[in-house]
Amino acid sequence: MPTAADTLLMARWIVPVVPRAAVLEHHAIVIANGVIVDILPANTAVERYAPTRVIHLPDHVVIPGLINLHTHAAMTLMRGLADDLPLMTWLREHIWPVEAKIVGADFVRDGSLLACAEMLRGGITCFNDMYFFPEATAQAAVQARMRAAIGIIAVEFPSAYATDAADYLSKGIALRDQMHDESLLSFCLAPHAPYTVSDATFERIAVYAAELDLPVHTHLHETMDEIRDSVSSHGVRPLQRLKNIGLLGPNLIAVHAVHLTSEDIALLAQHGCHVAHCPTSNLKLASGLAPIHALSQAGVNVGLGTDSAASNNRLDMLSELRLAALLGKLGANDAAAIPARQALEMATINAARALGLDAQIGSLEIGKRADIAAIHFSAPELSPCYDPLSHLAYAAGREHVSHVWVDGELLVENGALPQLDIADIMARAGYWRDKIQQADA
Repeated sequence: MPTAADTLLMARWIVPVVPRAAVLEHHAIVIANGVIVDILPANTAVERYAPTRVIHLPDHVVIPGLINLHTHAAMTLMRGLADDLPLMTWLREHIWPVEAKIVGADFVRDGSLLACAEMLRGGITCFNDMYFFPEATAQAAVQARMRAAIGIIAVEFPSAYATDAADYLSKGIALRDQMHDESLLSFCLAPHAPYTVSDATFERIAVYAAELDLPVHTHLHETMDEIRDSVSSHGVRPLQRLKNIGLLGPNLIAVHAVHLTSEDIALLAQHGCHVAHCPTSNLKLASGLAPIHALSQAGVNVGLGTDSAASNNRLDMLSELRLAALLGKLGANDAAAIPARQALEMATINAARALGLDAQIGSLEIGKRADIAAIHFSAPELSPCYDPLSHLAYAAGREHVSHVWVDGELLVENGALPQLDIADIMARAGYWRDKIQQADA
């Protein structure tokens, strides 16, 4: 008697990520109650299972859902605002003044929902966020039925959300306690950066991280100015400052990590830290070229992020995957550096590991949650295909993503988002565009 199941995905290729570099041809994935219960040859699956729904993907490659390890989802509403400026000019003269004038819970909810729609259509099933009003980001993720790691943000300056660092942390911890049972949500401590967070706040965050077993997600070594200012103000580089406070460890996600010495890399490796590499944002803001090959060679776990759509300007992990591979080769002066399978790992299992979610997501394995993306390989620009892994890194784009599942639920079908009111999301984006233009005038 065939075993009941919810969904049977019949695919031309499956790239499970684990085992490394594996490519399964003419296989099927069986989903029940949001979990992958089997991966087996397609003809055997038909005999063994009686699913409620069968989805045929004859010209597709199926991969784990992509994981955006660093973004500020609500800032999607600032896409294209004040482009072509250095980081600190961009922040101090445009982004921070606009945020001070208009950012509130409605802005964050609307911007995050717009970001969720964009990310889902590009095969992203999970994102790690850092922004004000994190409860609004969480509400948007729940509405979109998307997986998210919500940042408990901390900065020293006041905002419409909180008065000081202690208030930020108190509100964020309360949110985590309130939404602890939301199965698609997890939480990170998210101190913005060493140049906006005091030693005392970092010390409090170190205590929270240990007590609550939460990742710590912070911008680190993004620009040379940041490092020079740290040496001038604190006598040490930012990474050493965090080490002195006790924040280096397996729960630290260092975002950007562009300007690293060999000693910095050794510190990150020694303490089991993770890096969120954001290649497009680093290029657009002229921050520099992160040494991801050297980091990987040293044993540092490197995942990929988009940063915000205000500094990218796309929430497109397939683009980041390709750029990471190409820049990794350039930086190492080695065409064999950062091969296709490693770039895909950065966008999936490595990012899941950084978030402490690798037992649940990041690869297609029996027992893991069914976060899955299917990419259609029938277009002329993807033909012929000799190696699906190569195509994923160097040829495919988010426009080729056809289906996306989160926790076994089909959220993108043939490129459409039937569960979201796209017209309303777009109308809200237009409303905020007008508000932002006025605020930046």
